Amino acid sequence: MRVLDARETERIRTLDGVKRADFRQRAIAFAIDVVLAVFSILAVLLLAGLAVWGVRVMQGHPEHLRVDFRGEQGKLLQELIAPILYFGLFTYWGNGRTPGKRLLGIRVVSLVHERMNLWHSIERALGYGAATLEFGFGFLQFFLHPYRRTASRKPSW
Repeated sequence: MRVLDARETERIRTLDGVKRADFRQRAIAFAIDVVLAVFSILAVLLLAGLAVWGVRVMQGHPEHLRVDFRGEQGKLLQELIAPILYFGLFTYWGNGRTPGKRLLGIRVVSLVHERMNLWHSIERALGYGAATLEFGFGFLQFFLHPYRRTASRKPSW
């Protein structure tokens, strides 16, 4: 017979009374992060294009200088992988603080662990995508959920 292990209960108790971020703070932090993510993606694409161009020039094939990121791989990188990496890795490295959240003085906390782990951070980044795909309703759940959680299910404090 399996026994319930409610170890997150102690963690939740340590968070009792902590002030939560309001919707405005969360929205501004998210907007800042979206802008930074777009610039990051553009910078990575530019550097990758320059690297490919440099290799082709060094190989003596200047007639094939065209670098195209509009194909399926480029779309996958731009629309899925890069945003997940941006939000996931910054949340992990910053222990719940992306650059936008850091500017606004808020952070995400784990209800289970003292520190955000990599999987929870990536899962949260995927939650942003899910909230967006629902025509933004995933973000509006903030106003409906008693603990002010959105579709990503990890609260910002």
